Amino acid sequence: MKVLVINAGSSSLKYQLLDTGNQQVLAKGLCERIGIDGKFTYKAPGKDTVDAVDVPMPTHSEAIQAVLDALVDKANGVIASMGEIDAVGHRVVHGGETFAGSVRIDDRVMAALEACIPLAPLHNPANITGIRACQAVLGPGVPQVAVFDTAFHQTMPPVAYTYPLPYEYYEKDKVRRYGFHGTSHKYVSQRAAAMLGKPLESLKLISCHLGNGSSVTAIDGGKSVDTSMGFTPLAGLPMGTRSGDLDAGILEYLMGRYNLDIGEMLDILNKKSGVLGVSGVSSDFRDLGQAGEQGNRRAALAVDLFNYGVKKYIGAYAAAMGGVDAVIFTAGVGENSPEQRLAIASDLEFMGLKMDPAANNVRGKETVISTPDSKVKALLIPTNEELMIALDTAALA
Repeated sequence: MKVLVINAGSSSLKYQLLDTGNQQVLAKGLCERIGIDGKFTYKAPGKDTVDAVDVPMPTHSEAIQAVLDALVDKANGVIASMGEIDAVGHRVVHGGETFAGSVRIDDRVMAALEACIPLAPLHNPANITGIRACQAVLGPGVPQVAVFDTAFHQTMPPVAYTYPLPYEYYEKDKVRRYGFHGTSHKYVSQRAAAMLGKPLESLKLISCHLGNGSSVTAIDGGKSVDTSMGFTPLAGLPMGTRSGDLDAGILEYLMGRYNLDIGEMLDILNKKSGVLGVSGVSSDFRDLGQAGEQGNRRAALAVDLFNYGVKKYIGAYAAAMGGVDAVIFTAGVGENSPEQRLAIASDLEFMGLKMDPAANNVRGKETVISTPDSKVKALLIPTNEELMIALDTAALA
């Protein structure tokens, strides 16, 4: 089955066309500056690359049409006609408590997505726009599927998702831990079971999705039972520019001291904090590593602070699950920083995890990075959210 995967932002649209039979990417690219001047990128194996060319894109509908035109282009396309697109899978950030899995999109689902906008006001409207654009261009005959970042975490028990606030805020306003990166955590947990040669239902896993946005998830028997992100993606670990968890009293203190309103405070927490705020150098861990090597103590502190946070979550989730079979490293930092993986996993021998420095000296490759006699395995698994979306879409369509 050929599945078109769409990840729509407010002014951008990432896409991939995948063959779920052999799990191959047929083409992929990006539409940028939608509603401004429009830039289009297209890449396909064995075809000429189209790199950031000007294409008028007043709305997402024109962006979708540009994608389809490229896919069926006689000289550079990968399919003969749009009729070869069997289904479209859409990444949707927030499904609230309504969706515990991926769903085929119909009017009822669209209404539910609209209802979730207050929970993700920056993301869900763009996701909805992408869906409507695909529906308009491709017509009703092509199945559309929504795959939610939050759905995988709907298996968390109340003790993990309930905040210690007056309970009516949950009952009336749905204030609770939702978690994100669910598609990534789901994918790598399935790959971990395959690598270990054991049923997913028998495993206790800790998945570390580490990058500019980071989260750690406890997965027991294939189900998310706790995760570090919360009501929003701001919670949990310190990230590229996000603060992660902190004492809420700090907000009142700084807002009063510097006469900040809530919008300004949230801008600081989301865009000026994390490792950028601590280092004063960059939100990119590669830049921080270089600066640390050159003697920048704040850059080194930012990396150490991040690594320390991940280590604490691993210990906490091992305790919460009553043990762990494997720790998974994935996403930009998790896949490409042997130094940070080693720093995070160091001193965890007490719980049975012993890293193999030689095996760990690798980037972006699915492999075991712990010693052969390590009771708890450490796994490096490159994430593939687009493939997970495509497989879920194929299964439903």
